[in-house]
Amino acid sequence: MADSEDDAWPEGFTERALAIWEEYQKTHDVSALEGLAVGIDPVGGGVWFGESAVEIVEQMNAQGGYRPFYCTRVGSDYYWIKGGH
Repeated sequence: MADSEDDAWPEGFTERALAIWEEYQKTHDVSALEGLAVGIDPVGGGVWFGESAVEIVEQMNAQGGYRPFYCTRVGSDYYWIKGGH
């Protein structure tokens, strides 16, 4: 849960990020990147790739600062699943 309303993930961000990712895949061949983490900025439309979400945050910081992003894995519908047997 977010600490304050300012930290909340705004309604529509997930849908916007998924639309950006879908469009990105139409214009870029990402098949060689399968399994990498992908971070999608639902506001600015930026797309970053890395071994992990932490690596994506480091890239964002190096490019001028962190911003909220949606994270998944190339070739998957999810970033990480925690589960049992």
